[in-house]
Amino acid sequence: MVTYKDAGVDIDKEDKVIKALISQIKFKRDDYKPNFLGHYAGGIEFGDYYLVLSTDGVGSKMIIAEKAKKFDTVAIDMIAMNVNDAICIGAEPVALVDYLAVGYIDEEIAKQIGEGLNKGAEEANINILGGETATLPDLINGIDLAGTVLAIVKKDAVITGEKIEEGDAIVGLRSSGIHSNGLSLARKVFFDIAKMKLDDKLSYGKTLKEELLTPTKIYVKPVLEMIKKVNVKGLAHITGGSFRKLRRLKSMVYYIDNLPEPLPIFKEIQRLGNVPDEEMFRTFNMGIGFCVIISEKDVKKIIDIAKKYDIDAYIIGRVYNKLEIDGKEYEDCSIIKYNNKHIVLK
Repeated sequence: MVTYKDAGVDIDKEDKVIKALISQIKFKRDDYKPNFLGHYAGGIEFGDYYLVLSTDGVGSKMIIAEKAKKFDTVAIDMIAMNVNDAICIGAEPVALVDYLAVGYIDEEIAKQIGEGLNKGAEEANINILGGETATLPDLINGIDLAGTVLAIVKKDAVITGEKIEEGDAIVGLRSSGIHSNGLSLARKVFFDIAKMKLDDKLSYGKTLKEELLTPTKIYVKPVLEMIKKVNVKGLAHITGGSFRKLRRLKSMVYYIDNLPEPLPIFKEIQRLGNVPDEEMFRTFNMGIGFCVIISEKDVKKIIDIAKKYDIDAYIIGRVYNKLEIDGKEYEDCSIIKYNNKHIVLK
């Protein structure tokens, strides 16, 4: 069996590192009050609005791009990872700056990245205001791409999850594939264990390159429409840590017992690497890239809006204050029912 930790990424250790980091940071200004800390994005008061900031990068997916000499889709990934986080508090992304750190680069690579940034910006309906390119041959062995998005939301329109109630439905929006998380584990399985090359075909016909470089779905337009037309109570971008991300919302039990069939890429990773179910659901989105939490009566409206944007959507579960399973009571966690067993994520 292979795990994410075997691939060099220890999620539990990362949690401790983040806590150690933020424990040393103190706020310096009282005139721009910070809000919704610990959520998907942070914001400061600005008149009737909050200005919202979120930052993220592409991660080790850049290694795949370098191997394939294809850099346009990872630029879309970078924008997606940022804007999908910003919309989780009901904010509308408006602008982004990027940071490109390189050990080497040429005009063709830069052109491909620019093409991807332009396409991602169009899908997210944002402007790219500028950024920074740093050539660091003694520090960077390759290329890294990250960015920071600015979003805005009226103070009375913020969605933090505090209004979530027992019995609310969890609607999952289909992902486009692996997105931009878990690539260290995927690379270990495909390249180190299965000894595959990027142009090799997977069991379902796609090449490994096609599958791994499919860009992260950008959910901005459908989710902003959902917010306008439906009383949305909670939003979650399913990225690193998978369905543990729901715990950034209100402290409840998020019981997911009606998942659609995982996408073929995840079945392939699990089969080739003999990866346990628990590890799959701690690492990958498993086919659900975003979750919307609403009252039961609003489910059809959410699913119809998703379909308008060619996104499949499903009721994947419900929310509980507490939940008893096999004589044991659970609270403040995500629970996945899969293959006739329960996977508890805390």
